[in-house]
Amino acid sequence: MNQFAVDSHHIAYQDIGQGPVLVLGHSFLWDSQMWAPQIEVLSQHYRCIVPELWSHGASSHAPQGKNSLKNYAQAILELMDHLQVETFSIIGLSVGGMWGAELTCMAPERVKSLVLMDTFVGLEPEVAHNKYFAMLETISAAQMVPMPIVENVVPLFFAPKTIEANPVFVQRFAKELAAISGEQAVEVARIGRMVFGRRDLMEEVEKLALPVLIAAGQQDKPRPMLESFLMHDAIAGSQLVQIPDAGHIANLEQPEFVNKMLVEFLSGLYQ
Repeated sequence: MNQFAVDSHHIAYQDIGQGPVLVLGHSFLWDSQMWAPQIEVLSQHYRCIVPELWSHGASSHAPQGKNSLKNYAQAILELMDHLQVETFSIIGLSVGGMWGAELTCMAPERVKSLVLMDTFVGLEPEVAHNKYFAMLETISAAQMVPMPIVENVVPLFFAPKTIEANPVFVQRFAKELAAISGEQAVEVARIGRMVFGRRDLMEEVEKLALPVLIAAGQQDKPRPMLESFLMHDAIAGSQLVQIPDAGHIANLEQPEFVNKMLVEFLSGLYQ
């Protein structure tokens, strides 16, 4: 795992493969390992740079005063400068898509294409916003993720079929969630506020003039298909793919489907 310092706080990242550069952004409460099935395939033809969100994986907590996903997107742009990468494509799932859209709006001349998976770049709907902020407040105060929240959150990430067919995988995520404690819990909650308190980018993305692929699990609970349809309508020329039998972590629930989808989308750009 490589490290890049921003304001004395480091961002950890994987850098695997050679070729045109792909920047992959993982989900909230996961880390760069989430992309393992995709890296295995894509790194054969592309250079995959996979940063870890502040307070996730091996990355440091967010620097003081950095309180938005736009701040994180700026840090990733600085990482690209550090690596002397001029142009790149972004593949972002969940919060990875949110900061990926921020970065694209910030430096449209540098982003060749954008994949928005199981994400939404508009405001968090009010009911969900209030529910998530209450959970984050509880986590901050307790300096841990209480078991009722673990039991509430874990099923949000997966399709019912995944929970039934792969209980070990689901339970491993639950165990990792329950292990978050102390300052880590406080800082993860701080990132959660950036995610669910994000700004509305819908008008910004309407101006995008690059290839955009929007994809989501048909059974995604936190980011229902309706949100993908809204983004598809807003972004002229975008493609929309529904991923069958998948929830929020669609790339791990249906890796073969997602790999094929990404290979086809990217090969159309780089041939």
